Amino acid sequence: MALPSGISFSSTHAVQLPARFNAAVPFIDRHLAEGRASKAAILTREETVTYAELGERVNRTGNALLAFGLEPGDRLLMVVKDCPAFFYLFWGAIKAGVVPVPPNTLLRAPDYAYMIEDSGCRLVVYSSEFTAEIEPALKQLGDKAPKAVTVDAFLTDMAKAPSTLEARLAGPEDDCFWLYSSGSTGRPKGAVHAQRDMVVTSELYGVRVLGVTEQDISYSAAKLFFAYGLGNGMTFPLWVGGTAVLDDRRPTPDTTFSNIETFKPTIYYGVPTLYAAQLAALETGRRDLSSLRACVSAGEALPGDMFRRWKEQTGTLILDGIGSTEALHIFIGNRLDDFRPGTSGKPVPGYEVRILDENGDPVAKGESGRLWIKAESAAKYYWNKPEKTAETMVNGWLNTGDTYREDQDGYFIYEGRSDDMLKVGGIWCSPVEIENCLVGHPAILEAAVIGQSDEQGLIKPRAIVVLKQPADAGAALTDALMAHCKKTLAPYKYPRWVEYMPELPKTATGKIQRFKLRS
Repeated sequence: MALPSGISFSSTHAVQLPARFNAAVPFIDRHLAEGRASKAAILTREETVTYAELGERVNRTGNALLAFGLEPGDRLLMVVKDCPAFFYLFWGAIKAGVVPVPPNTLLRAPDYAYMIEDSGCRLVVYSSEFTAEIEPALKQLGDKAPKAVTVDAFLTDMAKAPSTLEARLAGPEDDCFWLYSSGSTGRPKGAVHAQRDMVVTSELYGVRVLGVTEQDISYSAAKLFFAYGLGNGMTFPLWVGGTAVLDDRRPTPDTTFSNIETFKPTIYYGVPTLYAAQLAALETGRRDLSSLRACVSAGEALPGDMFRRWKEQTGTLILDGIGSTEALHIFIGNRLDDFRPGTSGKPVPGYEVRILDENGDPVAKGESGRLWIKAESAAKYYWNKPEKTAETMVNGWLNTGDTYREDQDGYFIYEGRSDDMLKVGGIWCSPVEIENCLVGHPAILEAAVIGQSDEQGLIKPRAIVVLKQPADAGAALTDALMAHCKKTLAPYKYPRWVEYMPELPKTATGKIQRFKLRS
């Protein structure tokens, strides 16, 4: 499929956009001109939305937002579940020049109160399911609270608004939308993304790495409110004129398998936690996953053993990769024709990657260091956070905060967040490597590894594991897990303690919150 008119990529994968531009035009409007009016843009259990209906509702939404008194540059906080209204609000705002801000829908009232105040939003639109958290957040802000309306009420107003809307043009680097970081180590940070950023990720990763086409049906169990899900479930299919499957329920093995059997997606996006649960479910019964040509994982490193078991069970590959809120989507990833289990793959074309030591110097191949990336899809800055911006965004480079090493064949291997690395016996040790080893044991569903002081005050690995069968917990299994690690890893890396828990604390993106286990 050809690129939209006026958009091109150079031989170095740099994007060229018109001097005046609005992202809603190539993602929404052009599909009507290119003959996709009657094609399904969105599939849900309740309805099918065509590209013609999507275009009209985006226009009505933009007009309704302006009628609410929002002006170009104002922020719209949209606490909206995965449903067609998310598309209408997000793209309608952008087309009208309003900046959509879709936060995590799993938060609590104090978090929303903070984001409403921090963003300075003029309007909050929220799914009625979140009323119990949004209303107290607004009440907490008192007279400083902005207008707020439920999605259902907004859709009633939207239906009465004019069906045509001229796109408000901006520069390619002007503000377009925000995403709040997960806030796993402090208050969430509003990453400000530009008009061009979704174009870059959709073309460079969606098309050129995954090979997404107009014929693909994309289903993301990862939700739209964070960067990974936003690309998977919305921008990638819209960029090529494909179809997106949406489900507003919490993803479980049963709901995801049911959606795959019902809607026959060709690409499925998940996170390691969910893949682990799905594999456990497949051990007790077969499901029809034959429509899938590819699966993708991000959020946390995918263990090599999980990759192999998924391939054995389903016949498809899980392409692991790493992305971030700041970079918008995956910037290092495996490909269908170039993959290595247990690695994040190779840099996505157009993204520069380097691994630096504590002095800021490049490390030799095979050595560990902090991962930095340079990307045209990178956020411009953090809203109201100049110190954090200066620390993370340096001369066009993003400090990811992740520890990586590059093997001799150019594959990048994740070793944990830089703050999670352990020094055992004077040697740096990756918690992820030990976790992957533990997950390779047939009794283990999930594992997390942190450091703990022994009786001499020396740091040693401590494992917290989730079992497939909780009744298996006990001294015999602990001994077996330690022996398994000693046989597989360098001797000093085996966990000295094993603790059993029913579940691990995680962010909404599936990342293990090791800091909570340390506290």
